Amino acid sequence: MRKLLHITDIHFGPNHLPDRAAGLAALVSEREPDHVVVSGDLTRRAKPSQFRAARRWLDSLRRPVFAVPGNHDVPMYRFWERLLVPFGAWDKHWGGEREPSIADSELHMVGVNSATNWAIVGGRLGGATRDRCRARFASAAAGAYRVAVIHHNLIRPPGLDDLPYVPSGTDDTLELLAASGVDLVLGGHAHQSFRGRNRHPGRVGRAPTLMLYAGTASSSRGRGAERGQNTCHWIEIGEDGADVGFCRWSDEVRGFVEDSRRHFGRCSAGSFEDE
Repeated sequence: MRKLLHITDIHFGPNHLPDRAAGLAALVSEREPDHVVVSGDLTRRAKPSQFRAARRWLDSLRRPVFAVPGNHDVPMYRFWERLLVPFGAWDKHWGGEREPSIADSELHMVGVNSATNWAIVGGRLGGATRDRCRARFASAAAGAYRVAVIHHNLIRPPGLDDLPYVPSGTDDTLELLAASGVDLVLGGHAHQSFRGRNRHPGRVGRAPTLMLYAGTASSSRGRGAERGQNTCHWIEIGEDGADVGFCRWSDEVRGFVEDSRRHFGRCSAGSFEDE
């Protein structure tokens, strides 16, 4: 079994909540995930000081970290930097790795960079990005559970009329993920947790890919139904699928607690309960 803690939109800088970060650290210490998966927006404004703070905190967890950039990890107001070296600060503090991967006989996890300097809030999944993603999943072991980590939501979040769009290239990406046999997509961006299914059926006999989006884990920028709230996912992956714990910050216990848990069978099983 593989254990993942999925967090997103931690936003070091303004609006970051140190007590939530401490609560996440306590959760990591208690449950010891194999990987802490961060699906983008490590910072608020992509400042070097914010990247340093995020890196210090993630290093302090003493667990392997799997992180991809979000739109807030590209400078917004520093025009020339945004134009010429949009991932300069990210590369300096994360070794130039924007699309990490893990590949073994049990787990095949691929990071996909949807952040771009050509959009402030939105993202982009261009042909070259999709080609890299396709090639990496093509090398997956036959029985490996396949996970894609992408910051931007590929389906529209319910109840957020001010966030109606998805990244350019989304339809082709959804088709690619289905054809590649991806079991699970992890993301964030909306600051509200929700889940859904890829509308592309992919391979014959497979259920549509499950997509899980977490709300902000450690900032005050929750939106919609999660305004003023903080959420994350605890994921246990086994041979028959994934058990997902839906975790939420509790003021009462001053930590993250599991609200509910649900089992999602592997997409290769060919059926699923409607969401």
